[in-house]
Amino acid sequence: MYLARMQLPPLEMPVFPPGQVWLTGAGPGDPGLLTLHAVNALNQADVVIYDALVSEAILGCAPRQALLEYAGKRGGKPSPKQRDISERLIELARQGKRVLRLKGGDPFIFGRGAEEALALIQAGIAFRIIPGISSGVGGLAYAGIPLTHRDTNSCVTFLTGHNASGEVPDSLDWAAMVRASPVLVIYMAIKHLALLVAKLRHAGLSADRPAALVANATLPDMRVLRSTLGSIVADAQRAGIEPPALLVVGETVALHERFGTSDLQARLPCPAPT
Repeated sequence: MYLARMQLPPLEMPVFPPGQVWLTGAGPGDPGLLTLHAVNALNQADVVIYDALVSEAILGCAPRQALLEYAGKRGGKPSPKQRDISERLIELARQGKRVLRLKGGDPFIFGRGAEEALALIQAGIAFRIIPGISSGVGGLAYAGIPLTHRDTNSCVTFLTGHNASGEVPDSLDWAAMVRASPVLVIYMAIKHLALLVAKLRHAGLSADRPAALVANATLPDMRVLRSTLGSIVADAQRAGIEPPALLVVGETVALHERFGTSDLQARLPCPAPT
């Protein structure tokens, strides 16, 4: 049986009005994982305020005349304060600029997008949220580590390796989390890797629990280190794994060996700016 091919109308993408801020997820790094809405926003932006994890290839999608301003935060390095970033967004919007706040991954997943949205609401600035593919989803897929498999887990937990003060979150019930979730994905894991592993072990996970680190997810220099919870700290030191990196713990890690990474990093060209 053959279905007649439907002639679909051209996609009508939204216009980026002057004086607005679009809080946009840039995905985990590969330009091919940008959403159509993100590309549309890049093509129209007057100013792009971007994070440390936004790749040069993605910034290259912006118009040549667009102003690019770095507002990245990296652990242990001088970084702009969140309040200053929010105030800059407000200032530019009040100047009538089309302000694109470009954040790695998704703005609302450990990206402080909610803080910026609340600041814009308080200032009376119109804004739009454009979701992005989070590294904990897209990055692990590129690494050949599925988040779920019906033989191993029916839930997954995402958590951050450090809170606003730069320390491991102290409000988590680690024992309850370990009991409830067979697979854990920890963002920003390298800085406190030894402490995170110690907390997971103390909460009841065994030393032979499969674990992996995925560094520079979806980028050409992506690295995947498979190990166990008992060995991953030493293995990471020997391998020289550096941030940004995700830590994933659970039985689905074992599937990495079977999936491999032969074509998982296939790149798509960035649409040319208009």
